[in-house]
Amino acid sequence: MTAEDYVHIPSRASEGLAEPPSTLVAVQAGISPRLYNSDLAPTTREGRHWSAYSIFTLWANDVHSLGNYAFAIGLFSLGLSAGGVLAALAFGALFLFLLLTLSGYMGEKTGVPFPVMSRIAFGIHGAQIPALLRGGVAIAWFGVQTFLASQVLQVVLLAILPGLRALQEGSFLGLSALGWITFVALWIVQVIIVSYGMEMIRKYEAWAGPIILATFVALAVWVLVQSGFQIDWAPAGQAQGAEFWLTALGAASLWVAIYGTFVLNFCDFTRGAKSKKAIVKGNFWGIPINMLFFGVVVVVLTGGSFKINGELITSPSQVVAAIPNTFLLVLASLALIVLTVAVNLMANFVAPTYALTNLFPRHLNFRKAAIVSAVIGLVILPWNLYNSPVVINVFLGGLGALLGPLFGIIMVDYWIIKKQRINVPELYSDSPTAEYAYKRGFNPRAVIALVLSGAFALIITFVPAFKGLHDFSWFVAAGSAAIIYAIIADRRGPFHDVEGTEIAVTPTH
Repeated sequence: MTAEDYVHIPSRASEGLAEPPSTLVAVQAGISPRLYNSDLAPTTREGRHWSAYSIFTLWANDVHSLGNYAFAIGLFSLGLSAGGVLAALAFGALFLFLLLTLSGYMGEKTGVPFPVMSRIAFGIHGAQIPALLRGGVAIAWFGVQTFLASQVLQVVLLAILPGLRALQEGSFLGLSALGWITFVALWIVQVIIVSYGMEMIRKYEAWAGPIILATFVALAVWVLVQSGFQIDWAPAGQAQGAEFWLTALGAASLWVAIYGTFVLNFCDFTRGAKSKKAIVKGNFWGIPINMLFFGVVVVVLTGGSFKINGELITSPSQVVAAIPNTFLLVLASLALIVLTVAVNLMANFVAPTYALTNLFPRHLNFRKAAIVSAVIGLVILPWNLYNSPVVINVFLGGLGALLGPLFGIIMVDYWIIKKQRINVPELYSDSPTAEYAYKRGFNPRAVIALVLSGAFALIITFVPAFKGLHDFSWFVAAGSAAIIYAIIADRRGPFHDVEGTEIAVTPTH
């Protein structure tokens, strides 16, 4: 027996088992060190601490991101009234509640992260395709969001110490000295949080959630008081009839597309969920209820601000900037920074960390992969990406267009083809006869479905002749991938349902 036949199983002392601190265990079931480490392993039931509140706070932070506010406020300029905006968000929320609950159940059942989950449909090696596509999009946006948060931090520092304005003069690689200081400071904070693992992310999200909700309630109240409790319900005109419904449904579809990344790797979080009930309850309060609250805040901030000065705002940051009291302005700005960090951690940091861990499981654990992800997010100089329409629209837009097809394929494979019968131990086996070996570790049928539907998605996204479908591109792409894969998938089986209890690991941080 060679070293290839051994896997390092972390200590189970934390589970109350009388075993040595660590041991090299010969895993007779064929578990491969090229596919397994303690961070990719299934989570034990005892080690799952994500409650309904934990899941709710994910959405309490993510839904209220500045990007989402910019999107929702922009709906007014498309001719939607306040009622139309709320209707679009409501339709989108219902779709998301369903999609995210289905995706979340997968994580709760298997206890594995997204790259390992992808092995079910794409094969033990083919899973690198969806993992790296998801991680590639996220790592670029991690850098961009950190840059945007650093811009807000500069405003805070200048409000407190106006003398720092001199540090904004000059530029090195596209940033001033103050720009570098604020970016690196926030970069370090996020690296520290993520280096302590998913439990620390859970605790940060739980801490940040109430702060964010209280901040936006306070902003809404402030705007209401300033406007004399008057709101313009249609500050940019109003679409009528069929145009209204087409615009509202298109907006709802785009709202779902915004979460096209999250519906893919939601299992990264729900693998730590205490139960399916916790997922449903957390999603219910975090998605339809929280999104309704989000919509009301959007209406108040936009309609109230329009009553005050007759201008259509584009972001809550404009409302914050208008606060005349320096102390309150600083508090509100710090809250926006807390929000951006929370969104960045969950949406843009976890996915590439797991993707890199999956790529090099013998060399990278969660902490090391997080540092590598962060370094990449720094060296790509994300502020230059943000200022380049070609990069944002073509590169990131193109990668994003492929996430819908991935979702369609993975969902059909899990729910329809395999009917939730998953052999968890064999997700870590590289035996040529293993259940997810397919052909040399790749499922050619899933790859074919991705290529065909991905090409269609890119055409819809970039070819002007298909502009009418652009708003619905995520659904069209996911739906076409689901149909193609459902037709060509191998249904012969047999598909075994085996839990991963014997190889499960309790998170140590």
